[in-house]
Amino acid sequence: MPDNPFDPAAAILRVAPLAFPYETQDPFLFCVHHDDHYPAGNEHLGPRASLAGRDLGRDFVIRDGWRMYHGETVPGFPQHPHRGFETVTVVRRGFIDHSDSMGAAGRYGEGDVQWMTAGSGVQHAEMFPLLDRDGPNPVELFQIWLNLPAKSKPVAPYFAMLWSKRIPRREVWDENGRATHLTLVAGAYERLTPPAPPPDSWASQADSDVAIWTLRMDAGANVLVPAARPGTNRTLYFFSGEGLTIGARGVPASHLIEVRGDVALPLRATAGPIELLLLQGRPIGEPVVQQGPFVMNSRDQIVQTVRDFQRTQFGGWPWTRRDQVHGRERGRFARHADGREEYPE
Repeated sequence: MPDNPFDPAAAILRVAPLAFPYETQDPFLFCVHHDDHYPAGNEHLGPRASLAGRDLGRDFVIRDGWRMYHGETVPGFPQHPHRGFETVTVVRRGFIDHSDSMGAAGRYGEGDVQWMTAGSGVQHAEMFPLLDRDGPNPVELFQIWLNLPAKSKPVAPYFAMLWSKRIPRREVWDENGRATHLTLVAGAYERLTPPAPPPDSWASQADSDVAIWTLRMDAGANVLVPAARPGTNRTLYFFSGEGLTIGARGVPASHLIEVRGDVALPLRATAGPIELLLLQGRPIGEPVVQQGPFVMNSRDQIVQTVRDFQRTQFGGWPWTRRDQVHGRERGRFARHADGREEYPE
């Protein structure tokens, strides 16, 4: 514990370089920042460029500014399973085509968020359709894995769409007229409250103190991040720009900063515009045993999960392609497992 718990610089517990994926703290399991500058799209919604020399199926090396990931025609992540946690997919640019084993589907992007509770088990595909035939197709997103407590791991799969216009955004101005642009995916700021997460999420618990924010600070801007509750884990990810101080301490670019959650943090963008991601939450405090896309509380539960998947395929795959995409002209939409459809306002 720092000698002076009210000293913002002393509240910094650890600073470390950003990795791929980012390191996280309980209740978060995983966070990755995808930022790909795809070229114009072809007739199959893939890149209108040669794929020669790429390790298709596992192309994670940036080449010409972009990656195919597990996709072979369209970039992205074809059919794969999850159990025992949630995915929160924050799309800053570009689009994602969702398809899953419940028969649900969607296309979302340009500021939208999909919050999916995998629960007892689901398969889904997350493809990045390149819709523009004539110009570039940038795709930038964060995917965040949030753990589920043991009591919620057996719940039925479910997803909520947080459409861009429903996500609160605010400009916070300092005394010099410089702004910090705040976007709230989870966790309130003053009287701003984001849409509700899925009902079985750890974030839906009143005392979970879960927050997922992005902050874009103008050059020279100052902002005070309010204190969270005692015992809350909080990490800042300084992913864009250069020049950040927390109190009197400078922080290098492309670093994470673990801080005490119960201390208000004065941030300053010293050199130019910068961007940060904030993840915070009260830890679940249960054992975590992970095997790839499965996250449970014991090794025996992982063994049972593998058996269950081999037996049931978590409902099978009702689509004709593992890398299912929707038509080029299709707008943003979500079709849920019960047949209900919704669209952005």
